[in-house]
Amino acid sequence: MNSQPHKLIHVVAAIIIHDGKVFASQRGYGAYKDGWEFPGGKIEAGETPEAALRREIREELATTVDVEELVGNIEYDYPDFHLSMACYRCKVVSGHLTLLEHEAARWLGKDQLDSVDWLPADRSILNKVKQLL
Repeated sequence: MNSQPHKLIHVVAAIIIHDGKVFASQRGYGAYKDGWEFPGGKIEAGETPEAALRREIREELATTVDVEELVGNIEYDYPDFHLSMACYRCKVVSGHLTLLEHEAARWLGKDQLDSVDWLPADRSILNKVKQLL
């Protein structure tokens, strides 16, 4: 049995809302390929969560967002790491959410949120997201 502590990964996620729908993306790579998530990524050394989120959305989706309020912090134990994810409500400022790293994306209304197979950490914030829609 492995007694090593889990690796801790700090990430940010964008809850991009437009016209009563939220943007969901499907991972195109890695161990959790094909799972649905709110786009975002790791916070780099010296970055604020807001700056990291603006950078990640620019890199992954060729889009500029305004980072608005914090919707929630998710702490989730995956088998090989602990994820600490800060989820922020965001608004598109410019760009068209072009998929550069994801394989698919959808705009989901409140009644469609359960229509995709969310990654476990992302699934845990869906009730708060529903309140925003």
